[in-house]
Amino acid sequence: MESDPNPHDPSPTGGGEEAKKGLVVLLVGAPGSGKSTFCNDVTAAARRPWVRVCQDTIANGKQGTKLQCLMSAATALKDGKSVFIDRCNLEQEQRADFVKLGETQADVHAVVLDLPARLCISRSVKRTGHEGKLQGGNAAVVVNRMLQKKELPKLSEGFSRITFCHGENDVKDAVKTYSNLGPLGDLSAGVFGQKNKDDKVQLGIMRFLKKVDKQDQDASGNDVTSDRNFTQAIVPRQDSIGNTVTAELKNKNEDHGSLNDENSSERSFVGGSSCNGIHTLAFPSISTSDFQFDLEKASDIIVDSVSDFLKKFDSVRLVLVDLSDKSKILSLVRKKAAEKNIESNKFFTFVGDITQLYTKGNFRCNVIANATNWRLKPGGGGVNAAIYRAAGDSLEIATKERAETLSPGNSVVVPLPSSSPLHLREGVTHVIHVLGPNMNPQRPNYLKNDYVEGCKILHDAYSSLFENFASIKCQMRNESKRSSSGISNLQNPLKGTTGTCFSHSDQKIKQEGWYYSERNKKCKGFPFNAAAKEKMSTPHGSHGYAHSETHSDVSNWDENSSNLSSSSNPGHEVKEKKCAEVSKRTWNAWAQALHEIALNPEKHKDVVMELSDDFVVLNDLYPKAIKHVLVLSRLHGLDCLVDVRKEHLPLLKQMHSVGLKWAETFLRKDSSLIFRLGYHSVPSMRQLHLHVISQDFDSVHLKNKKHWNSFNTSFFRDSAEAIKEIERHGVATVIEDESLLKMELRCHRCRSAHPNIPRLKSHIANCKASLPAHLLHNGLLVSAASKSVG
Repeated sequence: MESDPNPHDPSPTGGGEEAKKGLVVLLVGAPGSGKSTFCNDVTAAARRPWVRVCQDTIANGKQGTKLQCLMSAATALKDGKSVFIDRCNLEQEQRADFVKLGETQADVHAVVLDLPARLCISRSVKRTGHEGKLQGGNAAVVVNRMLQKKELPKLSEGFSRITFCHGENDVKDAVKTYSNLGPLGDLSAGVFGQKNKDDKVQLGIMRFLKKVDKQDQDASGNDVTSDRNFTQAIVPRQDSIGNTVTAELKNKNEDHGSLNDENSSERSFVGGSSCNGIHTLAFPSISTSDFQFDLEKASDIIVDSVSDFLKKFDSVRLVLVDLSDKSKILSLVRKKAAEKNIESNKFFTFVGDITQLYTKGNFRCNVIANATNWRLKPGGGGVNAAIYRAAGDSLEIATKERAETLSPGNSVVVPLPSSSPLHLREGVTHVIHVLGPNMNPQRPNYLKNDYVEGCKILHDAYSSLFENFASIKCQMRNESKRSSSGISNLQNPLKGTTGTCFSHSDQKIKQEGWYYSERNKKCKGFPFNAAAKEKMSTPHGSHGYAHSETHSDVSNWDENSSNLSSSSNPGHEVKEKKCAEVSKRTWNAWAQALHEIALNPEKHKDVVMELSDDFVVLNDLYPKAIKHVLVLSRLHGLDCLVDVRKEHLPLLKQMHSVGLKWAETFLRKDSSLIFRLGYHSVPSMRQLHLHVISQDFDSVHLKNKKHWNSFNTSFFRDSAEAIKEIERHGVATVIEDESLLKMELRCHRCRSAHPNIPRLKSHIANCKASLPAHLLHNGLLVSAASKSVG
């Protein structure tokens, strides 16, 4: 660490009366670390003019955007004032744009409030009236996730000075330093107070709801939360897959300094995320108890399914749970997993009650599976009854909101309400109901010992279970990024870049119930798994129809954003991604319907309108306009626009031509219609499909903002433009910005705003304005007059 003979000496270092450049001080710290208090303490006693820029209040006292913070900081510097950037700034990406302010206008410092994580959580949970509404139990979850992404600042980022504060005494010294800094004062350059340059994450965040009122002082006189009675939960660990972890592990009282032992990477954080991002699914053996499925065959399927899943995903852990330490299924699975050399830190068995993994076994797990019945009801015996009993009435209510019945081979995710005892006591955030095959003649859906069909259904059940778990993991990772950043990286505000962010209310929605959107209620009983597609009925009639509504739980992507302005939404920043930069996403079981139709169209003859070796044409099951058809690619592995490359151009052009042909067919019957052809940037259904949709949007199925904005913002990529981009660059640009789907409702013709869908529909029916100029002039619309697209 660079040294400074007197790091707190605010006297000028030279230059006499020469005016100094401005000063930007980035405060770096988790919620609850005292950033706002630091700003207020300095400005109250300051000798130079300071401006506090806080994203929580930047928009007239309400939460604003990163861009607004950048613009406010730039304005203050031009006015000769110094600036505190009161944001968390925990990642280098989030600091970069503020550091750029120092290129011409200011020196840039960082003050790192690296206080104990326990103290930050305690403060966040207890505080009231916080400017950003980050308080209570949800605050603890957010702090925990943000700290996992923490990147300590370095001089190489562009800072001239970095000060680390590890306790209250350090903070007081830093406050004094900046308070005494006069208008012409300067501080020595360098890094001061850093204990360990490689330390990124403070471990030891557990039991954040536990009251932590007492504070002690460490040897240096800094206030820290007492370590007394601070209990760490040890994640069960095996030396080999042959050893079963039991629920008799004892709590161990450990001080903060002992958390770097060899087991630290195995420790579980709140909600099941460990310090290295591990998410855990605990599941019982499916169908081997009351449904009497053969144990040998079941164990083979478990091990094969686990092995296949772990090859695709990192930072996950699967745990097979049984009540008895004499369980034959556990013994068989352990033996076969060892033979397959499955890593024991990613998959192991556990003896104990699946509803008491933490309180009895010291094992924190955020997702558990329930071997349910077809009615998705409590009752019976075994795991199903135990989970419903432990979770309380809220689980049954939440389940009814997701589905009414379940067919063998399928699963459904239920976000567990935060009020559920299972959530509060055990930290379980999601329950995945899964139904396997039945070999018991006394139970429904008896397969009469048909193990060919039974093994297929059981394999589908585990695949569906693991796919849904992977989707939860992806959602939590994306939520963690949004919680810690609030907005994607922006360019220098002086260049006129625009931006947006997610509000606190949006964050809360995601934290407490974001996983399944309204659309899933319509998918009850939908035959997404191959094994069940023949037997499963749908409440909507013909099961082969496509369902293509858009939602936002789509990304298992590495965030790499830039800015793009939509002509239909001027001044709005979105996340633009080239396909080559986007990693493969995970598809939920319910999202496979189009994929199934594309690969097996002969089984859906009742809904297929046109069929070739390369494509399938069918009506959208929930059309958003008078005419709304889909042209599906039949190429396996081409799931969405992000998968398209130059070699796929002939197929895309063929799909485009087919879409034009169908639009013209409809126009011969009704010449008043106007059509647009395009793709959703982030589709909800697997299998590349082109939308051919009339611009009247006269449909009972168009019900909310998400439906409207998925077709009337830059989220919708016109087919002709996508083809041109791929011809030029080899990939198309997709726009992954959840806030696009939440924009205010505006008429796609005159751009007038409307408070709700009924009012918008009423207006559209009478609006005589022309469609947007960029669509008309670029030939992106098909009408009786044009009969062509670009």
